[in-house]
Amino acid sequence: MRNVSRGLESRTKILNVMEKGKTNVQDISEKADLGTACVSYHLKLLLKQRIVTMSKSGRAGRWSLTKYGQEKLFT
Repeated sequence: MRNVSRGLESRTKILNVMEKGKTNVQDISEKADLGTACVSYHLKLLLKQRIVTMSKSGRAGRWSLTKYGQEKLFT
């Protein structure tokens, strides 16, 4: 159960950072005080659930909330 609550806590931190607009893994990691591997892992899970989307910007990806994600999380 501990891992589940830690996972939810991490995803909550990530989504709070992403509320402000498009961002990359490094920025999310710094602002949420999480490791980049942890952020990448949780973004992958959120991507599967259609909560976030990623667009390529050069070599790095820019992550943002989808319309579906905004509706589900903030309404």
